[in-house]
Amino acid sequence: MKKGIVALLSVLVFTSALTACNTTRGVGEDVEAGGKAIQRSTQ
Repeated sequence: MKKGIVALLSVLVFTSALTACNTTRGVGEDVEAGGKAIQRSTQ
């Protein structure tokens, strides 16, 4: 019983961590794209 609960919690934590990484990467890409757009507009 305890192993099952630990396994379930581990999967939930791992899934949450992967989701957070994808979100952070997406924000970084958006900021980078915004910076490139600003550079193009000043040329």
